[in-house]
Amino acid sequence: MPRVNGVSRTLFARTAGAGCKGPALVVAAGLALAAGLQPVEGTAAAPDYPSRPIRMVVPFSPGGTSDTLARILGQKLSEAWGQPVVVDARPGASGIIGTEIAMRAPADGHTLMHGNMSQFAINPALHAKLPYDTQRDFAPVSLVAMAPQLVVVPPSLPVASVRELVDHARARREGPLFGSGGSGTLAYVGGEMFNALAGTRMVHVPYKGTVLALNDLVAGQVQVLFSDMPIALAQVRAGKLRALAVTSAQRTSLVPGVPTVAESGLPGYSLVNWWGILAPRGLPPAVLARLHAALVRIHELPEVRERYAGLGVDAASSPSPAAFADFIAQEAARYGPILRKAGAKAD
Repeated sequence: MPRVNGVSRTLFARTAGAGCKGPALVVAAGLALAAGLQPVEGTAAAPDYPSRPIRMVVPFSPGGTSDTLARILGQKLSEAWGQPVVVDARPGASGIIGTEIAMRAPADGHTLMHGNMSQFAINPALHAKLPYDTQRDFAPVSLVAMAPQLVVVPPSLPVASVRELVDHARARREGPLFGSGGSGTLAYVGGEMFNALAGTRMVHVPYKGTVLALNDLVAGQVQVLFSDMPIALAQVRAGKLRALAVTSAQRTSLVPGVPTVAESGLPGYSLVNWWGILAPRGLPPAVLARLHAALVRIHELPEVRERYAGLGVDAASSPSPAAFADFIAQEAARYGPILRKAGAKAD
């Protein structure tokens, strides 16, 4: 592993997804840190942090991807710092409820939020007014994971490819039904982008969480889901769902045999989810540095990478909190025009 100024680094170059084309973004730079998770050289120490249990707010349903990743990360932070990390699921309103709860917490590092792309790149474009400013009211710490969505259908739907899904949908005035965890989720955006590029009229059915949409997909109540990979893969492997494509611009090693939507007949289609840790605005710089260093080190651990890969996501971390803030701003600027062109609307 190459060393820069005596610090071991690993760079993970990403664009719009694993190996995707698009605006090049370096989304992870690992730092080989001491076992005590000390802050990056040049920052002041935070000897009293954490001094009590940490609450990690997840603005989405229990059992979903954000919840699962938060529990893996919480366990590792707890092992490193000797303080419990309590995952607090606060779903509702496409992540808005939990995001506001996290924003209003004290900015001392003892309340964190395991956020994702939908809150920071999608909701601002769908809602004329939010109870917070996504780029002003939070202290971004680091990316933690990235993954494309998986387009899945039940075996009862007579389609085996994206092209067949397009033909099936075009043959109907409206339909089939596609589910999502709400208009601010990536599952919704995935379906509306599909409609826009394919000229189809799949009908959106919002749920209070993507897990609930997945359950109804397995039961045949809806016919298509642009799902987070972790919650869909188990059902695909069990034969309860059929994977048609991944939403990244190029294939991913997470599911190497599954083609992309773009290569399956909809060129230009590219959609990749990401997850990250944020805190309320005003976090002390020493606490921010210690948190960032801890997240980078944890996401370099082979066991964490393997657990994430088993779920269908790539572990990632940002070179710095400022780099993560820039990344969020770029994502918001990218998806705003896409959503407006697709005519996406809040529920």
